[in-house]
Order: sequence, then C-alpha cells, then structure tokens
Amino acid sequence: MTDAVTIGRGRLTARFEAKGAQLTSLTQDGVERMWQADPAVWAWHAPNLFPIVGGLKDDRLRHKGKSYKLPSHGFLRHTVCDLVAHSAAACTWRLTDSEATRAAYPFRFILEIDYSIEDDALAGRWTLVNPGDEPLIASLGIHPAFQWPLQPGRAREDYRLTFERDEPEPIRRISGKLIAPDSEPTPVQGRVLALRDALFDTDAVILDRPASRALTYGAPGGPVIAMDWHDFPHLGLWTKPGASFLCIEPWQGHASPLGFDGEFEDKPGTVSLAPGAKRHWRYKIRPLDAF
Repeated sequence: MTDAVTIGRGRLTARFEAKGAQLTSLTQDGVERMWQADPAVWAWHAPNLFPIVGGLKDDRLRHKGKSYKLPSHGFLRHTVCDLVAHSAAACTWRLTDSEATRAAYPFRFILEIDYSIEDDALAGRWTLVNPGDEPLIASLGIHPAFQWPLQPGRAREDYRLTFERDEPEPIRRISGKLIAPDSEPTPVQGRVLALRDALFDTDAVILDRPASRALTYGAPGGPVIAMDWHDFPHLGLWTKPGASFLCIEPWQGHASPLGFDGEFEDKPGTVSLAPGAKRHWRYKIRPLDAF
C-alpha cells in the first residue's frame, strides 16, 4: 500500500495521502499554499467528502425504511484509498464499496479521484460510477484549506474573495449541524466578499445558489489562489475564527435542512445515478503571483 505520493510540473508540486485521497500540500516555487493541519486547531488539510456533505439529522441515513449511522461529511476522509495510477504529474485514487461502507451507506459504488498538474494549475476530477442494480444516491465535495494570510505578515483583513459574477442571492447558515430554515442577506458586495473572522462566528457561509463557478482569493499586490468548480452547484466558505486558514469548498449537496428526516433520495442536494451510469465533477486550483 502507498501511503503518500507527490506530483509536480513547472512551478507546482502537490502531495497527497492515501487516507481519503487528501491533498496535503500545494507549493508554488517551494512556497506552501495549503494549511498544514495543526491538530490543536483543525487536523485536516483538504478532506474529500463522500457520500454526504455536512450532517444528517441524528447522523442517520434513511433508505427503504432502514436507518444507517453515517457521521458528518461521510466516511471517505477516514478511509484509505487505493492508488491505481501515478506518473510525474498525475495520480488516481480509487475507493469501492465494501462490507464496511455498506454498513453505513447501503449502495454499490466506484469512486475515482484524479489529480493532475495542467498549465500551472492543480486539476481535480471525481468520477462516480454505479455498478449496482438500483439507483446510487450521493453527495460529495471538496474542503481545501488555504493559508490565511497567504503572505506572512499581511493583515487578514486585507483579504477578499472576488467572484466571477455578482452574488446577490441570500446565504444559508448552520444550526447545530443542519441547514437553518431562514436565509440571511448575502455579505457579498457585488462580486467582492471582504474576509473577516466575524463572518464565521456562526459557522460556515453557504451559497446554495451561487451564480459563479469561479473566484479568486487574495490581497491586493500579494499572491492569489484562483479556483473554478464548474460541475459543483453549491459553495461553502469556512474557518474557525482566528485560525490561519480559509476553506473554499465546492459541493454537490449540503447538510440536511433542519427538521428533515426523510428518505435519503429526497434529501436536497443529492444526485441519483442509474445502474451502470457514471458522472464527473471537475475543479482547478491555480496559484498566481498577484492580482
């Protein structure tokens, strides 16, 4: 079993671990852009989320009248994946259903996560396949944590997100581990979200109807992270107030609405794959020198 691999091309180098196929490092000319997982603050770098994003009521998945224990964000981030391909600038990880996964999630699946370095960007692609004989219901997402600030000594309040389009729609918030029933006015002014710790005093900022599928993160005159996520319909933003990271999280799905206790197939944000079907989700992370 391979515990970790590194890929690189040009100015970029990325490192991944087998547990959860997690991105643990992304450097540009040797300069780290990812949060380095302080266990005393938050012990992850960029966990991959499957087969749910966020939480379920009482951590229970309900399917065909049965109830299954499934904790927040699912089991992928805790599970060792198989490395099925590795070259200088790319790697592919695979997770398939097993007796252990079916005890928490009663579906057949094949999940592959491909990473490659293309044109100074780290490209990720998820492929979900249904090898079973009933519909495969799932949510999934990424949870990368970038350094905040990206430049040592720079004030955190200098940082902002700039979306590709105006974002006028209300945002959603978390109540406990579930989506609160009432929305809030968006903190995005036009295309720009000024970052400050107070944004996250009540947990994540959730854009469940974002107009954008791309943004930049940075401070004027300093290094920048550009992201796009064209196949993911939802976006979460999160940190622990005062922690030196910012999570920018494209999702397919989100936590259950507060009070929802129905069948998993009826949970908002899930997708359904017919037997034999497959679906892809893609994103890119591109470190840049400056705005």
